[in-house]
Amino acid sequence: MAPEALTASVREEKIQDITQEIMQEIRKEANQEFRKEIIQELKQELKLELREGEELLFKSASLCPECFRLIPMLVFDKDNRVLLRKLCKEHGIVEDVYWANTELFKKAKKYEVKGRGLANPAVTVHLDNPEESSGPICPTDCGLCSLHETHSGLTNLVITNRCDLTCWYCFFYAEAAGYIYEPTMQQIEWMVAQVKGEKPIAGNSFQITGGNPELREEVLDIVRAVKRGGIDHIQFNTNGTYRLYKEPEFAVQLKEAGVSNLYLSFDGTTPRTNPKNHWEIPGILDSCRTANLGVVLVLTMINTVNDHDAGNILKFGFKHNDIVRAVNYQPVSLVGRMPQSEREKFRITIPDVIQRLEEQTDGQVTKDAWYPVPCTVILSNFIEALKGGPKYELSINPACGMGTYIFKDGDKMVPITDFVDIEGLFEYIKEKTQELRDGKNKYWVLGKMGLKLNSFIDKKKQPKHLDLGKMLLDVFLKGNYKAVGKFHQNALFVGMMHFQDPYNWDIQRIKKCDIHYVTPDKERPIIPFCTFNVIPEWYRDKIQKEHSVSIPEWEAKTGKTLKGGYYKRKIKELEAMPLYWQTYEGFVQPKAPAQTAAPLAVVNSTENSCGPTGCAS
Repeated sequence: MAPEALTASVREEKIQDITQEIMQEIRKEANQEFRKEIIQELKQELKLELREGEELLFKSASLCPECFRLIPMLVFDKDNRVLLRKLCKEHGIVEDVYWANTELFKKAKKYEVKGRGLANPAVTVHLDNPEESSGPICPTDCGLCSLHETHSGLTNLVITNRCDLTCWYCFFYAEAAGYIYEPTMQQIEWMVAQVKGEKPIAGNSFQITGGNPELREEVLDIVRAVKRGGIDHIQFNTNGTYRLYKEPEFAVQLKEAGVSNLYLSFDGTTPRTNPKNHWEIPGILDSCRTANLGVVLVLTMINTVNDHDAGNILKFGFKHNDIVRAVNYQPVSLVGRMPQSEREKFRITIPDVIQRLEEQTDGQVTKDAWYPVPCTVILSNFIEALKGGPKYELSINPACGMGTYIFKDGDKMVPITDFVDIEGLFEYIKEKTQELRDGKNKYWVLGKMGLKLNSFIDKKKQPKHLDLGKMLLDVFLKGNYKAVGKFHQNALFVGMMHFQDPYNWDIQRIKKCDIHYVTPDKERPIIPFCTFNVIPEWYRDKIQKEHSVSIPEWEAKTGKTLKGGYYKRKIKELEAMPLYWQTYEGFVQPKAPAQTAAPLAVVNSTENSCGPTGCAS
C-alpha cells in the first residue's frame, strides 16, 4: 500500500494513463509464454521472493490496488492457508488471503480445465497500437478478448441503475453514480444478439439486474425481448422491495414473461444481518409461491457482520424449500481502498464460509461435501459426446466457486456426498465419454449407464422418496435446462462464488471468468465481471456514463424525482402480519421489540463502491 492514499483526482489521472504505461513496459505476445515473461521480468526488477515457511503454489500477475499497474504475484501456502504477495515498484508490497485452506484449494485445482475460448472475440489486437501488437494485454483490452478461455455462462444485463434503497455497501444506485443508466429496448436487443453470437458456444443464461430492475417501467417487455432473443434461462435479480412483496400478480407476470427464477438478495435471517429487505421477505416468498417462481437466496457474506448467521441462512432456505431452489453465498469483494487491518477484519473466503457452515449445522454439511464449479465439465463433456457439437460448459477457475447439493431427509440435511461416490461416478462418466468419442453406439452406452449408475449410490443412506439414479439418467438423456431444473426441484443447491477485488485479483481467474456483463459499447460489448467492477473507471462507469442521462434531465423528462422513489417501510405494520412470524419462526423471537435495525458501520475510505455481490470500502 502507498504511504499516503492518492487523492481522487490524482488517482483518476493515473488511471487514464495506465494503459499506455503498461503497453510501453511489457511484452505484447498473446500466448502462454506472455504471462511467464511478464512475471519473470518484473520479478527480476522487483525481487519478489518467498520467505521462510512458505511453499510456492503458483505464479501469476495481479493489479496494484492504487494505480492498477499489472504486477507480479506469488501465491503460496503457509500453515495450510493460501496467501498472496504482490509488489508494485511505486506503491510497494500488498499481501492478502487468496484461499483460507490449502487442502481444499488443492482438491479444487484437480478439476481445473481449459475452456474452448472464443472463435470470434471482439478484441484481438490493441486498439491503441495495432501495428505493434499481436494480441491484447489483459486486463486493458477486455471485451471479450482473444485470451479469454470461456464463453458467457451467465450474462448480467443491467437495465437500470435506479434503486429504491441506498444500502451502505452498494455502488449500483443512481444517486451514487450521478446519472441514470437505462439502455433502450433497441440497445437491449442488440446486446442479447452479441451474447447469442458467441462462437463456438452461444451464451444462454441471462440475469436481469440493476439497481433494482423492478423500477424499470418496461421491465416485462424487456424480459420478453430477452426471451425472444433466444435466451432459455432468465434470472431476475432484485431485493423485491418495490413490487414483489406486495404484488403477487407481479411475480406471476414475471413468470409468464419468461423469468426462470428470482435471484433474491438475502443477507441474513434477522433485522441486524439483513436490514435491506428483512421485513419484505415473507411477502416476496409468498408472491413467488403464487407464481410457482423458484427463488435463489443470494447473500454477501462479510466477516464480523453476518458470518455468524451462515448456518441459519441455510436452515431458512430448507424451511422454505418448497419455493427456495438454491442458496448462494458470495464472500465480500472489498472493492475500494482500505488498509490491511480493515481487510483482515472483513475478509472471508470460500473455505471460511464452508467452515462456518460445518460448525453451524452441527457437522451435517462438512467440507467434504463441496466440489469446484468446473467439475461440471465432466458432465457437459458427456452430453456433448452424446449429442454432438459444442455444449454449454462451466470451465471457470476452480478458485472462483464451489457448490454442493443437499437433500432433505426429515429434519436432517443430507449432502449428496453422504450417499453418492462422487469420485467414482466422475471417473465412470469420463470413461463413457471416451467410449462415445471412440465411436461406441450411444444407445449401448446409455443402456450400460442405466444399469451402472445405482452402484455409485448407497440406497441405505439415500433420503427416502428419492431415486437419484433415475434423476441423473434423465439429465444425461435430455441434457437441457428443463431436465436440470427438475433435478434442482428435488434438492437445494448451495453455492459459493467469490468475485475478485483489487487486492486478490488474479489474471488466471479473469481469463476463465464466465460471469460477464453485456454493454451497449460497440467495441467492448461483453466484459468479465471482475474487470467490469474492479476497474470501474475503465469499464463500468465509463461505459454506463456514455450511455446515460443526467439526473436532472431524467427528472425533467419523467416528471419524477429520484429521491421520491426511495422506499420507506413501516416496520410495525409489517411485523404485525401473521405471515411475518410464520416465515421467521425459529429465527426471530416472537416477543422481540419491533424496531429498526441499527445501521451497519461504513468502512472509512475515500471511495465507497461495491458490486451486486461485493462490498466496498
